Amino acid sequence: MQFEQSHLYHIYNRGNNSQKIFFNRENYLFFLDKIKKNILPHADILSWCLMPSHFHLMVHVNNVEVEISEQVTLSHLLTKRRSLNDSISIILRSYTRAIQKQENLTGSLFQNRTKASCLTQMEGISPAWFQSNFGAIINISDPAKEYPQICFDYIHANPVKDGFVKIQEEWEFSSARDYAGLRNGKLINKDRANEFGLVY
Repeated sequence: MQFEQSHLYHIYNRGNNSQKIFFNRENYLFFLDKIKKNILPHADILSWCLMPSHFHLMVHVNNVEVEISEQVTLSHLLTKRRSLNDSISIILRSYTRAIQKQENLTGSLFQNRTKASCLTQMEGISPAWFQSNFGAIINISDPAKEYPQICFDYIHANPVKDGFVKIQEEWEFSSARDYAGLRNGKLINKDRANEFGLVY
């Protein structure tokens, strides 16, 4: 995954062979804590959804790399640079180890590659057009505004689409509850979402 500062990305992965990755409520909360600790130093989260077999994050990258300080010994602090890619890998590896221990599993929990699609650099998209009695009419759209909203809506619609709930706000493990005013979660940045015109 190649991230660039000041762009929006849809980050997602699923269980290897579409297997479950979350087995109980504590697993979801544990994963969210890992996201908070490892993603927020790099990016603002605009929307998220954790499903039994996969997860989605929509982020605005603020820093591709950050300085991380780790206590090596009581008297020695080690400071190093960590990329967003490294932070995502840390989340998945440490979560996998915890689930392997909990469920007595071996092997990969997640698919090999976590995907990250840039939503604000849409190259190679030409405007749609059609012929009318008055000549060619070109539909000029702004993909930089349309695709983020489509992704934002798609992430929140996942639990309904997969039949877990009837309305988005019923799913506990999604930012839909925060946008609907049913919870005051600290994971998403609503101001950043407003900057991109994202509407729930």
